[in-house]
Amino acid sequence: MTCYWGELTSSCHFKRTWQKLKQLNQFPDFNNYLIFVLTRLKSEDEPTRSLSGLILKNNVKAHYQSFPPPVADFIKQECLNNIGDASSLIRATIGILITTIASKGELQMWPELLPQLCNLLNSEDYNTCEGAFGALQKICEDSSELLDSDALNRPLNIMIPKFLQFFKHCSPKIRSHAIACVNQFIMDRAQALMDNIDTFIEHLFALAVDDDPEVRKNVCRALVMLLEVRIDRLIPHMHSIIQYMLQRTQDHDENVALEACEFWLTLAEQPICKEVLASHLVQLIPILVNGMKYSEIDIILLKGDVEEDEAVPDSEQDIKPRFHKSRTVTLPHEAERPDGSEDAEDDDDDDALSDWNLRKCSAAALDVLANVFREELLPHLLPLLKGLLFHPEWVVKESGILVLGAIAEGCMQGMVPYLPELIPHLIQCLSDKKALVRSIACWTLSRYAHWVVSQPPDMHLKPLMTELLKRILDGNKRVQEAACSAFATLEEEACTELVPYLSYILDTLVFAFGKYQHKNLLILYDAIGTLADSVGHHLNQPEYIQKLMPPLIQKWNELKDEDKDLFPLLECLSSVATALQSGFLPYCEPVYQRCVTLVQKTLAQAMMYTQHPEQYEAPDKDFMIVALDLLSGLAEGLGGHVEQLVARSNIMTLLFQCMQDSMPEVRQSSFALLGDLTKACFIHVKPCIAEFMPILGTNLNPEFISVCNNATWAIGEICMQMGAEMQPYVQMVLNNLVEIINRPNTPKTLLENTGRLTSPSAIPAITIGRLGYVCPQEVAPMLQQFIRPWCTSLRNIRDNEEKDSAFRGICMMIGVNPGGVVQDFIFFCDAVASWVSPKDDLRDMFYKILHGFKDQVGEDNWQQFSEQFPPLLKERLAAFYGV
Repeated sequence: MTCYWGELTSSCHFKRTWQKLKQLNQFPDFNNYLIFVLTRLKSEDEPTRSLSGLILKNNVKAHYQSFPPPVADFIKQECLNNIGDASSLIRATIGILITTIASKGELQMWPELLPQLCNLLNSEDYNTCEGAFGALQKICEDSSELLDSDALNRPLNIMIPKFLQFFKHCSPKIRSHAIACVNQFIMDRAQALMDNIDTFIEHLFALAVDDDPEVRKNVCRALVMLLEVRIDRLIPHMHSIIQYMLQRTQDHDENVALEACEFWLTLAEQPICKEVLASHLVQLIPILVNGMKYSEIDIILLKGDVEEDEAVPDSEQDIKPRFHKSRTVTLPHEAERPDGSEDAEDDDDDDALSDWNLRKCSAAALDVLANVFREELLPHLLPLLKGLLFHPEWVVKESGILVLGAIAEGCMQGMVPYLPELIPHLIQCLSDKKALVRSIACWTLSRYAHWVVSQPPDMHLKPLMTELLKRILDGNKRVQEAACSAFATLEEEACTELVPYLSYILDTLVFAFGKYQHKNLLILYDAIGTLADSVGHHLNQPEYIQKLMPPLIQKWNELKDEDKDLFPLLECLSSVATALQSGFLPYCEPVYQRCVTLVQKTLAQAMMYTQHPEQYEAPDKDFMIVALDLLSGLAEGLGGHVEQLVARSNIMTLLFQCMQDSMPEVRQSSFALLGDLTKACFIHVKPCIAEFMPILGTNLNPEFISVCNNATWAIGEICMQMGAEMQPYVQMVLNNLVEIINRPNTPKTLLENTGRLTSPSAIPAITIGRLGYVCPQEVAPMLQQFIRPWCTSLRNIRDNEEKDSAFRGICMMIGVNPGGVVQDFIFFCDAVASWVSPKDDLRDMFYKILHGFKDQVGEDNWQQFSEQFPPLLKERLAAFYGV
């Protein structure tokens, strides 16, 4: 026995150990040795015994199915016999081993496990009780659903009442285990727990002032979850619970304070929030504000005393994985960006400290409460803010700036009177001597960018832009990152207001290329792409192109095809190509070729993986998605100039494959590209229509809303090119489109990469209109089935080409089937009135239909009918169409 172990432990601290393990795993009884060392070899030190157990755990994970039954039985028996080992490390290791065996589908095959563990809870011996509870807690975490299922005969019915008995145990460790076990079943509303819910809550209240921080933490966690799933049971006690959570949010143990702080985040989502919390704001607000200060440990972790670190290379783990969002087709909409649409993950700017902590949780809680209480929050906040923002200690001042950013969205209206004084103060903070103050000032200013842009440009926009650009070239990497992100937000808000300053902006962004380390370079691409989206064709000036393109192309040439840094660079180039239009021509060929190559490589790798999964790795399809999106950007930007590039490549063949990919995001980007190629060079799309249309038809599935959206848009663009030749394909798509436009539960918003809102049924409506425009005889018979949702979804779209073609289609269909519109004529009137300035011939079509209807029903009936109109609609129709 010891011969194996001797060999193993002698090389224990070297890589050779793992080679040795591989050899030893060949011996069928090796796992017996491992369990023997863990449970019986008391002469060995604890870390060695525990290591033996962890090696066994990995073997169980990888090869448990092939363990001979006597070995498996011996391991199980040893675990249960030794769960009460004198060493807490060994007890924990055995607990992990038990859970790993249980999770290999063995809960059903090990029927004595749960009864025995529950039985061991009654042991007089503390170690046995604690060991059994530790194992049970891990099983509850890993297999909560199974424990409440018929497959195991619902053991929870026995376990929950059993756990509740231990809430009053004399050992804090046991009390803590007991609550943690029950907590696993709250979110799933396990029946056994719901049957005992009042006892559970009563027991929790009894433990509220427990001396042990772990117990208090678990009590807080339980109350937060109950708030979400059984608020009805908490409402009678809400006043006391809020008082308790106010204390716990200030607990001297930060883990307890953090759990308690989650309570405010969850409460803010409940309809009763305002009613139950209003009277407590006077206590709560100062507590949250206080929680927003950096702790000493935060400052150490963030290297808060290091001011200049721009020359220090990034370590790879600093760089978060990036996920590309596939291209989604959007339409211009009346509504501007909804408030806070992209601030979802914006609780504050501590990316480097991405672990959730009290500061972040307090800031997020203040943010959501500001959205609930709006201006009512300010009387509690403003007196505090003054003291914070001008405080001599930088940590306090920094927290004040964070507070100001956190309330920006919810309290904007109430803050407006103070902003003319506050914004200059924040702009001044951008040159504070502490890097952490400079970086938070960037973030907070970005939260007020909308207001800044609404003022005369020289007042705040110009000074803010000037200072942010200086911060983009800061000596501190964290400040560079915050400034770049804030500048991207400012670009989105200011759009063409930035045109006069483009030369200066580009000089700064291009200079940053030579200065930035890896992580911030990726954020810089984003700032450049956003600039291109925001100023559009104004970027197409020789001097700007000369500044911007060489460094981008240099990075493009440096990166290999399999480097993930291509994602943000391709996204950036896609925006630049769309903005530069013909200005991108000198650079387009190598960029186009490389995108085609990326698509081809990914498809080839996917095919090899499908055929031989054991030999090849699955490809990262993001490479293909980003490449398709850049090709879309090229087609949109270059228009007809893309034709020669398409002619010399096999992109249509590749597109045919991508449109059938199993991954929705690949199909989504394929359909966007198909639509853009249809507009730019239909000559190459037309030969493929017979193959493409059935695929488009099968993707009209609102389960994948963005895929459906893009497929619908592509069909509409194809209609406009095909004209009457579209006829054979109408039936392939029409029924699905009518079904989509009538869906009551289409999401209210499609938030796209532009952050603008598109009415969810607007694209289907436009495509139906276009189908009717080219094939009125085929589509008109169904008019009555879609006219009402068609009108309501297009009344909010701004005048543009797509809306124009759709309305021409509807007018032609009314010509073919006037009866189809009669019942919903008021909706048609409303949609017509949404036009600001239709082209003359379209206005003429509207005029004829309105007057035709009026003549048909007669003056009296028309008077009665038009009485239903809202005053504004009445006025518009009278003024524009004389009805």
